[in-house]
Amino acid sequence: MTACILDASVAAKWFLPGDDETLVEEAFRLLANYAEGGVRFLVPDLFWLEMANILWKAARTKRITRSRAQESLFALENRQIPTAPTLPLVSQALAIAATFDRPVYDSVYVALAVSSGMPLLTADERLMNALGAKFPIRWLGSIQ
Repeated sequence: MTACILDASVAAKWFLPGDDETLVEEAFRLLANYAEGGVRFLVPDLFWLEMANILWKAARTKRITRSRAQESLFALENRQIPTAPTLPLVSQALAIAATFDRPVYDSVYVALAVSSGMPLLTADERLMNALGAKFPIRWLGSIQ
């Protein structure tokens, strides 16, 4: 895989500690591969809101500190991940959501995968199980 749509569920693993967090090694291998230029990422603009919300929630529940949440978002922003606008994807995302009974938020990532020709890489096993047979979705646990 040389390029993929990066799901927030994967990027969150780079910043959230915990023994109960799964697929952390795989997420860090992917990040190292990105840093070395071996893989390219593309995200919908929704990704940034999702990441900020994930970090806010982690700080709110004291999983990380508020300053760590800010630092994490800043570090992620400094990766300069190319970002696609969501508006052109909304109609297709709504159709996917309505057809497969999935949230529109998840369906935006799927719509971007379809329109870009890149697979969506997710750590969300439920999303993978629900849509993986019909759309270009790969689960983080299955990459080498």
